Amino acid sequence: MHQSDLLDNVMSTLRQIIRAIDLHSRQLTKRYGLTGPQLLVINEIKRSSKKQISEISKNVSLSQATVTSILDRLCQQGFTVRQRSDQDKRKVNMYLTEKANKILDQKPSMVQDKFTEQFDKMEDWEKYMLLASLKKLASMMNAPKIQSPSVPESGPLEEE
Repeated sequence: MHQSDLLDNVMSTLRQIIRAIDLHSRQLTKRYGLTGPQLLVINEIKRSSKKQISEISKNVSLSQATVTSILDRLCQQGFTVRQRSDQDKRKVNMYLTEKANKILDQKPSMVQDKFTEQFDKMEDWEKYMLLASLKKLASMMNAPKIQSPSVPESGPLEEE
């Protein structure tokens, strides 16, 4: 295979992944009234109450402006509420409403079930190889480096 054909294949595969993520986000919207990024933000607020926008932004790897926009929509839709901190009135904390908690009780998935099922069947070394390849790809595309709190940087995967 020529280098240009190989590059075309890589780019085509990336578009397939982006399309799959987009389709899954549309399914989330249809079923729960939430986009993928909105669900990501709600899950982050659920992890720890009294979350400030800057903390949420850092933990979900989205810009503060993007998270602020997402939170504005979530507030308008009745999923979250803002409340000023009792200790420091300059700080605003985010809280989930009962409406958001009911949706989270249904455990909507951020990824397609088929992906999760197939990923779980992979050997640990394959999972780490995939993770390393994705990190390299993100680096090559100048994607900002982020650390998900739920994914270890390296080492053996823990079984639940």
